[in-house]
Amino acid sequence: MQCPICNSNDCIILTESFTDGKYFSASKACCGFVCFSWIGLLCGLCGEKGKQTYTNHFWICKQCGNKFKI
Repeated sequence: MQCPICNSNDCIILTESFTDGKYFSASKACCGFVCFSWIGLLCGLCGEKGKQTYTNHFWICKQCGNKFKI
């Protein structure tokens, strides 16, 4: 692989992973119930989402440090 900035062939591949979303928190729902009765509990349930993991692959030039995607 050749760097688009410095045209060096000394590049390595890097994999980045990250998660998005959050699970339902029972402690926050209980706090909502104490403060706002049943409406607080229902609002805690509405915000429930599953976690998703995303993976991105990038090339990094060892000469100039440029991070690029092909």
